[in-house]
Amino acid sequence: MKHFTLSLALAACLTLPAGVSAQSGETLDLTEAQMEELVRRSYQYVAMFNVNQKGALDPDNPQNTGGYNRVKPNTELADHTLRVIARPNNDTLYTVAMIDVTEEPVVLEIPAFDSTYVSLMVTAYDHYVNIPMSTTKGDFDEPANILFFSERTPGYAGEPVEGVDMIVETTGDFVSAVFRIMPHAAEPERLERNLAAMRSVDVEPLSEFLGQGGDKAHVRSWGSPRVVGRNLDLRADTARFPPYGSDFEIFEDRFIEVMQFVANHTTFDPNDALDAGLLAVLEPLGIQPGKPFDPDTAPEIDGDELRAVAQRVATEELAKFGDQDFLDNNLTGLFQPKGQISLERQVFQSVSGPIGQPADQALYPAILTEDGVPMNAMHDYEIVMTAEEMPPVNAFWSATLYENETGFFIPNDRFKYSVGENAGFKLDDDGGIRIVIAAEQPEGVPEENWLPINLEDMDLDIIMRLYAPDLERYESWSAPIARKLN
Repeated sequence: MKHFTLSLALAACLTLPAGVSAQSGETLDLTEAQMEELVRRSYQYVAMFNVNQKGALDPDNPQNTGGYNRVKPNTELADHTLRVIARPNNDTLYTVAMIDVTEEPVVLEIPAFDSTYVSLMVTAYDHYVNIPMSTTKGDFDEPANILFFSERTPGYAGEPVEGVDMIVETTGDFVSAVFRIMPHAAEPERLERNLAAMRSVDVEPLSEFLGQGGDKAHVRSWGSPRVVGRNLDLRADTARFPPYGSDFEIFEDRFIEVMQFVANHTTFDPNDALDAGLLAVLEPLGIQPGKPFDPDTAPEIDGDELRAVAQRVATEELAKFGDQDFLDNNLTGLFQPKGQISLERQVFQSVSGPIGQPADQALYPAILTEDGVPMNAMHDYEIVMTAEEMPPVNAFWSATLYENETGFFIPNDRFKYSVGENAGFKLDDDGGIRIVIAAEQPEGVPEENWLPINLEDMDLDIIMRLYAPDLERYESWSAPIARKLN
């Protein structure tokens, strides 16, 4: 209950001008410490609001689904045109389903896959990560149907449905259901089978799944009427989302509007410390679940200052990539379900590049430099692993290069951003590998193992992904280091 007590204390000391209520439209006087508490407790929601909205609605996102309750199979590896999420993945293929359960339950129809690694990750605005299906659990050998609903979905309370194999109650009304698929790019026939499976993933409202032609009246007839709480009168407003954008834009321009919308479409547990802490610091701002947002009466906060605090918090969190002790103590505890992750870890993962998977599915060790100084594109670097030093995985691994400040891929004519089985690599005769980061391909380095950069003053970072890691072997394994060549 440590976080809960802290939040209540901070909420209690919010200084409002005399006679001013949180509904008056006046500017609230918050200290820097109070603003930092707001930022740290809300960052996961701001980040995932942006991620999910871009995944469903952003026309500039080449992987967007074109709306909610739609599916987009991305049958090519991501490239530098993907600029909607920090530190994206370039080693698996994605199929993305954006799901909206505000009107009725939604069924995700899943085919079988012929792949060493496939996982399904489900995440709402709260950025808690759930993996309902994975090859590590023995899934995807046979087709399956999953039904999604939330506590606000009208007329349904989790009853069994014929033809549905799994029922999942989500913690939010708008969720991303993301498949990661190892495509087996070096095996053409197997690749084609997996691409065909990706294209056959479908999502349907329950009424359509049951062949009711879109008539939702039958949904409400199952069992006793469902109490959906204070959000029922907001049903007509669910199609109108506040504007999305960058995290810092939200903090600066529309923090209260976005967080009120998030609160209306998220399930909070009063016995959960992080939920209670968030609601405690939001309440003095007039933000409560089930309350419509009124721009004429909503209080205001200093957006410039809140953005500055958010940028400072982000800088502090990104610096932790260079803190080996922090990584050693926290890496295996990221991307967890609700109730299984601390606020510190939640802030770090939300800043550094949502969204990822828990340690039993994937690990994300950073590759640090020999001298501890961040990599810079004014220099070339090499990363060497012997056969004995290769990552401990049961599926596959990759190493991906990013521009540090934005977390985006570095544009290049070769469309090469990572080294790994699916993006391409070549092992030495002894089973090891040498990866080189350089503006020009070094002599003797296979093209597959060269990560190109532009010669400029730009900080870099490189992150490994270990899929289906061997957690026992990982305990004694160390990530390789990057050595400066010039």
